[in-house]
Amino acid sequence: MNMMWTAAEPFIVGIGGTPRAESSTEQALRIALRSAERAGARTALFAGDYLARLPLFLTDAGQPAEELVAAVRKADGIILASPGYHGSVSGLVKNAIDHLEETAGDERVYLDGLPVGLIATAAGWQATGGTLATLRTIVHALRGWPTPLGVMINTAGKTFKDGECLDPSVADQLGLVGEQVTRFARLGLNERETAVVGQ
Repeated sequence: MNMMWTAAEPFIVGIGGTPRAESSTEQALRIALRSAERAGARTALFAGDYLARLPLFLTDAGQPAEELVAAVRKADGIILASPGYHGSVSGLVKNAIDHLEETAGDERVYLDGLPVGLIATAAGWQATGGTLATLRTIVHALRGWPTPLGVMINTAGKTFKDGECLDPSVADQLGLVGEQVTRFARLGLNERETAVVGQ
């Protein structure tokens, strides 16, 4: 898990990847988070290596998801990235999302009101479409706002290398997701600050 920030900036949390280090999904997520940082956000990344250590939600393995849940509680925006496994979200990513049930009793429940950028990767278009649609459904269920652009990446070709995207159009889309989440997060921050001042 990697955190970078300075004060008075939107805090964007990235969640996603696979157990394989530097997977296409993780590289895509990192690119989107770098774009968010360039747009003025501070970020935290919970990548595949972290997600792979999480127990199944509601098992007796303790609370190792506390760091993830704490970051989401502080987040002004989220970026979710999942590979498409058999046409849908991977179990690894879904399990991480399931741990957000810990926020059910919070003043801000789940992802209520947060902008959420979505990235789906798969070795084929059918699986990317199904995965992106499922991510949108999950975000709606968690009361979040999927950003206008969701990125579908067909990784059948060589799309990523050493953390860079080799397809300019995909790179642009990932950059836009990071920018959109940051922009909408900043609007939410301004709205909350205005409400506090007006009290």
